[in-house]
Amino acid sequence: MLPPVDLDRYPLHLPESAACKALVAQCKADLARDGMFNLEGFMLPEAIARTVAETSPRLNAQEAFTHARRHNIYFKPMPDLPAGHPALKEVETRNYTLCADQCEGTPVDDIYSWQPLADFLARTMDHDALYPMPDPLARFNVMGYPEGWGLNWHFDRSQFTTTLLLQAPLEGGEFIYRSELRTDDDPNYDGVAKLLNGDDPEVKSFRAEAGTLNVFKGKNTAHRVAPVIGQVPRIVTVFTYYDRPGVMFSKEERMGFYGREA
Repeated sequence: MLPPVDLDRYPLHLPESAACKALVAQCKADLARDGMFNLEGFMLPEAIARTVAETSPRLNAQEAFTHARRHNIYFKPMPDLPAGHPALKEVETRNYTLCADQCEGTPVDDIYSWQPLADFLARTMDHDALYPMPDPLARFNVMGYPEGWGLNWHFDRSQFTTTLLLQAPLEGGEFIYRSELRTDDDPNYDGVAKLLNGDDPEVKSFRAEAGTLNVFKGKNTAHRVAPVIGQVPRIVTVFTYYDRPGVMFSKEERMGFYGREA
């Protein structure tokens, strides 16, 4: 069964076709130039509407996990840095999170589990293969940002990050990022400190439309989501893939991100 993806524009199910090969080449070029690529209109409108209808009423304090905490950009202690280092400046993040086990059978579940998507992403990222997670909580998440809430500066743990926007707010909610702020060999703590102080001229931002699949180099790209303005929340799905099978979150990670271990 094919997922609710615009396969005319994005024929991921035909990897050897000229159209798919051209798409992979364009995405790789965008990654090299911008540190990200966007596939607008990736998800079909009726599937977007169904997913929002099924998830939006549950993005509240009673049914979703309220992820609210102060944190540094690394989301963890940094023993290499002295206390008070400007790269450890704390910021605040707040969103509602539905875990994958709360979204089984939704269109985003169908898209995440569709192997041609993982295969396509692997090709754009020059990986031999990418694998969906078996973790029932962390495989993918649906996150909601009501008025005044946002995701603050952080780095991701995986090399690449894949998101699918389901609903854009009226105002605010811009994706703000700084590509290649660090490398695997150079943490660039001074550069991180400049970013957190608002002194980095290479920071960029963009607003996406619902249905856009976005892929960026999350491990070394500092990024945040600006606070939402207005009564329409920002709703986004985050897909998590790894270059090895069987990756699971630890109990500590599940508690930190989801408020429960199972």
